[in-house]
Amino acid sequence: MANSFKCEIVSAEEAVFSGEVEQVVAAGIMGDLGILPGHTPLLTELQPGPVRVTLAGGGEENFYISGGFLEVQPKVVSILADAATRAGDIDEAAAEEARQQALKSFNEKSSELDYSRAAAELAEAVAQLRTIQQLRKKAGKS
Repeated sequence: MANSFKCEIVSAEEAVFSGEVEQVVAAGIMGDLGILPGHTPLLTELQPGPVRVTLAGGGEENFYISGGFLEVQPKVVSILADAATRAGDIDEAAAEEARQQALKSFNEKSSELDYSRAAAELAEAVAQLRTIQQLRKKAGKS
């Protein structure tokens, strides 16, 4: 398959995905990245957010990662994530609750450490909600 490459998404706990794909789109620290067959070798940091994988032969799978690294080699793209889950497995109510709690902590900061932790928690909750929204948009649900 000249128009595909292997993609592996691995978290600290488990291998989340492994298969032949035509495209990978992920949230890099400098913006979204689109990886197609023949892409130049690359190593970059990923921010929390969605990863969209277009499967070889059609179809698409969506994942949420909490940050990590993406490595592009000639025949394989590896995503090494701190934590990763299939987008459909994200609990929207829990993500919204985490966002609200992080906003509350953010506004009631008592030290610089609390502020930094609240900011990180807020960013992760917002990234989870963004992943859910993208999945809904793709499915045609508002």
